[in-house]
Amino acid sequence: MEQFLWQTLLYDFYGELLTERQRSIYEAVVQNDLSYSEAAEEFGISRQGVHELVRRCNRILDGYESRLHLVERFLQIRENVHQIQTLASQAGSMDKEALAAGVRELSAKILEEL
Repeated sequence: MEQFLWQTLLYDFYGELLTERQRSIYEAVVQNDLSYSEAAEEFGISRQGVHELVRRCNRILDGYESRLHLVERFLQIRENVHQIQTLASQAGSMDKEALAAGVRELSAKILEEL
């Protein structure tokens, strides 16, 4: 998965667990695409300080994911829903029993994830 998308998902799920200052700087650099130098000037810290804070935030967010697996679950549920949509779009050409079995299997996986 693309690094930016992964960071965005981690931040969406766990960003509220960072301090307000960490969130502000992390958003400026990762989501608003400010350079370290621009963020350093805006927040009154060194470029190295911004770099270290972003790295620390990435480690913190990765740590939450390694313990809680919320992003992983979300992605798996999204994939299962996509498969159900694919089955539904093929419904006209499939045996109803096979379609029902496929939907039951995928819905069971979704419920298991929840």
